[in-house]
Amino acid sequence: MQSANAMKPARVALIGDFNTSVLAHRAINESVALYNSSFSQTIESTWLGTDTIVPGDETPFRAFHGVWCVPASPYQNTAGALWAIHYARTRLVPFLGTCGGFQHALLEFARDVRGLTAADHEELQPGTSLPLIHRMSCALVEKSQTVIPAGRGKFAAIYGAAHDEAYHCSFGLNPAFEHVFQKGPLEIAARSEDGGVRAIELRGHPFFIGTAFQPERRALNGDVHPVVQAFFAAARTRADV
Repeated sequence: MQSANAMKPARVALIGDFNTSVLAHRAINESVALYNSSFSQTIESTWLGTDTIVPGDETPFRAFHGVWCVPASPYQNTAGALWAIHYARTRLVPFLGTCGGFQHALLEFARDVRGLTAADHEELQPGTSLPLIHRMSCALVEKSQTVIPAGRGKFAAIYGAAHDEAYHCSFGLNPAFEHVFQKGPLEIAARSEDGGVRAIELRGHPFFIGTAFQPERRALNGDVHPVVQAFFAAARTRADV
């Protein structure tokens, strides 16, 4: 017989503006369904539109055990997405950011921790003086690329050997600003074969990982990606405390 705690669902907030035409959004819902059926666990996911999030208001997040900032940016409310990331980072709530979520996790950290308030995203501000997130010379829209773990942290332990991953993005970390993340807690966790940053993780956090690729897509082939599994497991751990 399961204890009351073991039966308690782990609630995950999906930060993004849900759209049935976005493949990654459908794949995220499928990831939740597959995880619950394959691992006999209980993950309850709730989509939180960025336009419903008020920066500084923690109330909507207190009931959640994990925060996933999802693909399909620009978001309706960039400030809302950044606040959700800030909340997860500073309150030690398990966090996963994929594609657009990865990009905005970098932006939130650069602004709030490194003090680079002018850091911006070229998709949002094409003329920005500090294009932390820039338009890649070779877009990765509906393309695959090999991801190579670069460290010894959680991501490397979860991910294992290099694998090909699916992408749908035109923007990424500007190599000119990689130094912003050197010798700090937010580390580069994986790269592509051409050296591009493809994953990050926050050292000292229970679970804080961002990926430029879209691991959720694996669910469309009937499998839950190990990074997604690990995020859900971290949320379950928090729920059971």
